[in-house]
Amino acid sequence: MTTRRLSALLGALLATALAHTALAPAAAAAPGGSGRAARPQVPAQYLYSSIGDFDTEVKPLLDRPDIAGAQVVVAWKALEPTKGQYDFSAIEEALATLQARHKKLFVQVQDRFFSAPTRLPNYLLTDPVYAGGAAPTTNESGLGPGEPGAVAAQWNPEVRRRFQSLLAALADRFDGRLAGVNLPETATQVDLAKDRTGYTDESYFRAELDNMAFGAKVFKRTRFIQYVNFWPGEWNNDHGYMERAFAFAEAHGVGLGGPDVLPNRPAQMENSYPFFERYRGKLPMVAMAVQEPDFEYTNPSTGKPYTKEEFVDFGGRRLGADVMFWATSAPWLHRPAS
Repeated sequence: MTTRRLSALLGALLATALAHTALAPAAAAAPGGSGRAARPQVPAQYLYSSIGDFDTEVKPLLDRPDIAGAQVVVAWKALEPTKGQYDFSAIEEALATLQARHKKLFVQVQDRFFSAPTRLPNYLLTDPVYAGGAAPTTNESGLGPGEPGAVAAQWNPEVRRRFQSLLAALADRFDGRLAGVNLPETATQVDLAKDRTGYTDESYFRAELDNMAFGAKVFKRTRFIQYVNFWPGEWNNDHGYMERAFAFAEAHGVGLGGPDVLPNRPAQMENSYPFFERYRGKLPMVAMAVQEPDFEYTNPSTGKPYTKEEFVDFGGRRLGADVMFWATSAPWLHRPAS
């Protein structure tokens, strides 16, 4: 499946964790919140797929009564094949399919890739004004090393200006028609030895916040969501990135979420998960995904893969998810709906 990605327990983050083992958990670990968060929550269940796999992977499952809709991942290049010329036809087709079934569509705009090829517009990679347009990444997770990838150089103001032009065009076409638009995970691992874009952790962090604010401004009726799981160069909020990101999201009306639901995993519990608990009921939407690698992890209490019920309980009750996006390989999707 083309959406397969390594979950973001990145090797660089692990190294950072070892360097910070003396740090206390800090106030970030304290749960809190009010309102809807005071009640146990059962999230709405959605399918998750690349746009290219929509017909083969999503359509056969859409008529399940326990599925509220789908999230499709669309690469930047597919949406902007040439500079300033946008192609939203695939989104329109998916939306029509879902609307005919009275179901909803979320779109993830992908600006980073965990393996080749890098699906960014050619002009970003060739025009000198964008200084390369993308940075090389190394991808390693708790499941092992991955292929080299790339991330759009959002810290370059010219690259970010083009990305925000894409978001504005999407909003002009789909605001109020889509249930949500989200940006991918904040975790990345730039290969500094090969980078020529001037990447720094701080410039990356500031660029992500700028995109969050812009997306929330142009999408007035459709929920705008940022996936946040780890920040490069940080562990356990030791740079304040995680705390600042959640506070920024609350202040600007940005929904948050993440690409993995891994109950009580130490790395996640020392990064984004405590903040989801703290901000329960304070964000306009929380959207969590259960992606392909998550099914390879086992529950240390049982020694078995996590069940659907364990994922849903942790995602809803602990993290406050309103919606959960499931890879179509989830075992429960291939059994009759209860």
